[in-house]
Amino acid sequence: MIAPLRFAALLLVTATAACVGPRVADAGAAHGCYEAARIGAASPAALNLCDRALARSGLAVADRAATLVNRGILHLRIGDLKAALGDYDAAIIARPDSADAWVNKGVVLIEIGGRDAEAVTVLSEGIARNPARPEIAYYHRAIAYEALGRAREAFEDYSRAAQLAPQWAEPAEQLQRFQTVRRKTLTA
Repeated sequence: MIAPLRFAALLLVTATAACVGPRVADAGAAHGCYEAARIGAASPAALNLCDRALARSGLAVADRAATLVNRGILHLRIGDLKAALGDYDAAIIARPDSADAWVNKGVVLIEIGGRDAEAVTVLSEGIARNPARPEIAYYHRAIAYEALGRAREAFEDYSRAAQLAPQWAEPAEQLQRFQTVRRKTLTA
């Protein structure tokens, strides 16, 4: 049996280390939106770039979905969870195969709180779509599993995140809170 040694705050890394949005082919406002999301420069000016890009009628579907994800990241960073969730939902509608949209939506569901079972489902959808940074998806799914009292699954996902990104200290630090407990089983 695997059990956490202590229960830490669940939202340790979500908004700060969680998300990197998809790159866009568009060289204008959509690219500016991507760059702002990539470096974490959430500001009204950055959001305006995203809005301008999304207002363009000729934006390719893939770039539209990517720009929605990037704008969602900016909304998440400034704490507008409702707007971030709306952007990720719109990105999923536009491009259901967008792993980034699914993973980032899962992060927001954790941030909102009380939606951990939904976050596990959404993050699992993101993982199934092969995200560029799967360690982020596994890490956040571990947070959701832990909130649901599913210690074994949390341990497994923290372990997977640590394997995928050994330079990222947070998953390894979370693993230190767990211990393996052996129990005797009765045989018939």
